[in-house]
Amino acid sequence: MNWTTLVDAAALSNALDDPELRLVDARFVMLNAAPDAGRHAYAESHLSGAVYADLNLDLSDLSKVGAGRHPLPDEGAFTRKLGEWGIGPSHQVVVYDAGDGSMAAARLWWLLKLLGQVRVAVLDGGLAAWRAAGGEETSEVAARSPIAAYPSHFDAGQLVDAPDILARLDADSGWLIDARAAERFRGDVEPIDPVAGHVPGALNRPFAQNLRDGRFKSPDELRTELAALLGNRSPANTVLMCGSGVTACHLLLAFEHAGLQGARIYPGSWSGWIADPAHPVARGD
Repeated sequence: MNWTTLVDAAALSNALDDPELRLVDARFVMLNAAPDAGRHAYAESHLSGAVYADLNLDLSDLSKVGAGRHPLPDEGAFTRKLGEWGIGPSHQVVVYDAGDGSMAAARLWWLLKLLGQVRVAVLDGGLAAWRAAGGEETSEVAARSPIAAYPSHFDAGQLVDAPDILARLDADSGWLIDARAAERFRGDVEPIDPVAGHVPGALNRPFAQNLRDGRFKSPDELRTELAALLGNRSPANTVLMCGSGVTACHLLLAFEHAGLQGARIYPGSWSGWIADPAHPVARGD
């Protein structure tokens, strides 16, 4: 096992008995559902050996004010939680959610990347693909032996904050890419946040465009599309955002799967940007 971006259901099925494998179920429903809907779905049925990661409780720190709807989790709390799940640097971690990876498998993939985890991947197509392939499930809760807290720190060099964004607003546009749906980016609708629109100068690449039939497009196809979006710009000079720093991770996963490494994420994203009413807002295309 040496999966660093995506793994398909067949390959994962062949590795289920490997003692170095760690599975995490990160199912979450953002709208029109109870906050613990993903946890209830996990309790009903999940891949054997999988633990459950809650977007709000484990992959975010909702006590942070002004940092968006899903601020980064407290580093110490997160590394201790990884230890409770039996996850260490040497393991092959595979994260899945209900389907396309956006809620919230890619988020956990990225958080582990921030800590320097090499072997971590998202199950392409998620639980839907697993079921379509005839994969087995269970309702039994995994009994992982806890280990020490994950021995690392978040790499701040992979993060961008609001002052960084402000400092570059007068530079040429195109370095900031927003992964929200087009109608939210334009400001036509805003079902979640109190202000509609986008950061001036940002480009729009809805994360759903990374997919076909619920799975990621091929690396070659993604590379062609994303390279056209980048133009002459290096991925390392690019910042990704979304509504709250969750689907931006899905876009980063697409970049990495396409072989375009180095893009950074603005964790606060749109919900963090509008927390300061002095920040400029643009609407339209």
